[in-house]
Amino acid sequence: MDVRKIVVVVEDVDAARAALKWALHNLLRYGDLITLLHVFSPAMNSSRCKNKTRLLRLKGYQLALSFKDICNSFNTNVEIIVTEGDPEGGKIAAMVREIGASALVAGLHDRSFLYK
Repeated sequence: MDVRKIVVVVEDVDAARAALKWALHNLLRYGDLITLLHVFSPAMNSSRCKNKTRLLRLKGYQLALSFKDICNSFNTNVEIIVTEGDPEGGKIAAMVREIGASALVAGLHDRSFLYK
């Protein structure tokens, strides 16, 4: 059986958690790899902004860990990627191509990058 790579966009909204649960129940097969991807907006360049960037990365990782907790009961392979990028979804698309994912799962909500 071929191992599939499934990317799930991690955002701090209920729709993103619902999308992950949907993927776990309806898309996931034994041996598949779930990649939890969180992309945060870049900060401007300065020492103060470097601290802000570090804080945003930490918060993104903590959020992704809470999504990983949802995955634990499904006994699946999970990896976490937290990266800086554009809010319009260009970085998400680039990461999906780079990973070679067979599926992208994102929760649809009123502030979603899909509407931009």
